[in-house]
Amino acid sequence: MPEGDTVLQAAKRLHTALAGEVLTRSDLRVPRFATADLTGREVLDVTARGKHLLTRVEGGLTLHSHLRMDGSWKIYAPGERWRGGPTHQIRAILANEHRTAVGYRLPVLELIRTTEEFKAVSHLGPDLLGPDWDPDAALRNLLKDPARPLGEALLDQRNLAGIGNIYKSELCFVLRVTPWLPVGDLPADAAARLPLLAHKLLDANRDRPARSTTGRARPSERLFVYGRAGRPCLRCRTTIREANQGDGSRERPTYWCPGCQQGPIA
Repeated sequence: MPEGDTVLQAAKRLHTALAGEVLTRSDLRVPRFATADLTGREVLDVTARGKHLLTRVEGGLTLHSHLRMDGSWKIYAPGERWRGGPTHQIRAILANEHRTAVGYRLPVLELIRTTEEFKAVSHLGPDLLGPDWDPDAALRNLLKDPARPLGEALLDQRNLAGIGNIYKSELCFVLRVTPWLPVGDLPADAAARLPLLAHKLLDANRDRPARSTTGRARPSERLFVYGRAGRPCLRCRTTIREANQGDGSRERPTYWCPGCQQGPIA
């Protein structure tokens, strides 16, 4: 599931494959930009901003994409079979002599002026894996609405950018509170630790091929609670539970341990 760490990894792969090379093929399969042609332009840079990807191209243009729940960019060598999904799911193709980048199921894909990137990302809070990371600002943002459930506040990219549904559940577990606890009810020490802990977890996984919040390598033990409903807690052996929690746009599966985490539940 794309979160800040996996989006950063995607940006690095795209940058390695495309930056410094001239595009020999450009195909944007969304109605608004279907006639746009970037062929002949050099790709200057690919960078991540929270969960957003910015591919900067010669001539002052930026291809802005967002993976959301199941979008992806795949890189292929010449002649390699494309395996990212059926053809009708392809939204973008960018190719040079050596590599082809194919974007599948991209819910957001737009071509904008590089000078106007702020219109796409200015709403974001401090980026957990970016140069603008500011834990104090992130905490102030989270505490602006003290009645809001912690899980919802963590998913709001306007507070801090990069946390998705997995890290939401994992952070609440490590802090020993449920995702439904109002932000204002967080113990002072937990509130102070929250931004630093979030940064620590994402930073530890920025280069890992398989995400782990527990520090364990075994696939069934890489995460404390996410995706482990019905299994025993790795800490106290209580059965992990699952319920849906809204984030202002949709209900998302949320996991917690009734034995380790204190606070209201769904």
